[in-house]
Amino acid sequence: MKIPKRLARFAWPAVALATVLTVVGVVPRFSFSRDGAIWSERAPGSAPVAMTQAPAWVEIAKTVKPAVVNVSVRGVERKAEGPAEELMERFGRSPKRTLRGMGTGFVINADGYVVTNNHVVDGASEIRVKFSDGRELVGKVVGQDEKTDLALVKVEATGLPVIPMGDSSKLEVGEPVMAIGNPFGLEQTVTTGIVSATGRTIGAGPYDDFIQTDASINPGNSGGPLVNTRGEVVGVNTMIASGTGGSVGIGFAIPTNLAKPVVSQLAQSGHVVRGWLGVSIQPVTKDLATSFGLPATTGALVGSVSADSPASRAGFKSGDVVTRYDGKAIERWSDLPRAVAETTLNRDVPIDIVRDGKKMTLTAKIARLEEQDKRAEAATEQAATKLGLSGRTLTPGLAQQLGVSQTKGVVVEQVEEGGRAQNAGIATGDVIVEVDRQPIAGVEGLQQALKRHPTNTPVLLLVHREGRTLYVSVA
Repeated sequence: MKIPKRLARFAWPAVALATVLTVVGVVPRFSFSRDGAIWSERAPGSAPVAMTQAPAWVEIAKTVKPAVVNVSVRGVERKAEGPAEELMERFGRSPKRTLRGMGTGFVINADGYVVTNNHVVDGASEIRVKFSDGRELVGKVVGQDEKTDLALVKVEATGLPVIPMGDSSKLEVGEPVMAIGNPFGLEQTVTTGIVSATGRTIGAGPYDDFIQTDASINPGNSGGPLVNTRGEVVGVNTMIASGTGGSVGIGFAIPTNLAKPVVSQLAQSGHVVRGWLGVSIQPVTKDLATSFGLPATTGALVGSVSADSPASRAGFKSGDVVTRYDGKAIERWSDLPRAVAETTLNRDVPIDIVRDGKKMTLTAKIARLEEQDKRAEAATEQAATKLGLSGRTLTPGLAQQLGVSQTKGVVVEQVEEGGRAQNAGIATGDVIVEVDRQPIAGVEGLQQALKRHPTNTPVLLLVHREGRTLYVSVA
């Protein structure tokens, strides 16, 4: 499955664009100061593109296409590794292949800031951004965020045409939208469709909140804008679900309300700092709601609490159901990670939970996510040393990606050639769920079990593999 990586539209000269924008009533203004925003917005009092019985797609296309650019990249060949990358290939998003080709981006600020997908520019040694007037400028990556698959690229230019960023929270299912891109190298292709769904969680990352659309998106569309009937970007086209490599009417876009804070941080510091609570969560199904005595399936069910985390210090326990975070209701379980990620560090946040049928409020001081990442990475390296493998903690989202029923364990991502694990038959994609007949919740549990295991004796692992469970003895 090829990644949808290209969008191409060239920018009209600034004077011509200003004329067109004035005619159709879309006059953006630019701001670097308001809340750190670098994207454009409509001038106060300006009218959107007029609509009567049908969207004015012709005028909208004329307005926004000049700000859609062709991003061509060159780089080294990178081979896909591990089950997470294999999953991304299933969704038409294989970021670790030969980096030579074209993707898409769109200008969000007149001074040369271009938004695209991270997988379009990740690992690229050369980036060139081409505009409709024939200019081809060198692009430089300002910042990248792998977790949301967003990147910000800068070109040395001023007075560029831009597309205003809209409010994706106002999108409704059935609403018409337009996608613009460079599918299969066919530059500046415009397709239209509707919003098929919002809030899609497909296991692509910890902050899944995709817009699903049936507007035709194909390889080459990645990084391009999904535009509403007001001529505003409401999503960044990023992947497709397809068994053929082409569009089957199931495309996904990152909503702008998720992209805005990420883009702002990338512009300011080149990276994204996120909050960390320290819990693994899962959806509250009807059966679970009945078992826990809950009146509805809203909220996020806590599966485990990380040691020495903000959650553990606040008194969280497995089985707690988070219903409100910082005064805002948690309607879907996936709302919680995004809310935590956007929280200011070291801030005390009230969190409402239900425990054993009783409501209570806990207060957690949110820490920095990267600190947890480093601890997990260190534990993974130790696991590789002990058994000749490396992996990561299985989460409900990753379990969904891999299609496994377990929600706890360690997913094997690499196996050392000629090492103990390989000799025992352990393979990439295996999920280790027990060590010496004791269940493990993740990498930390694996490490503790290996420390307790007697030296110079085989380690008994219970492994889930392709729908079956088997014991493996690692000598």
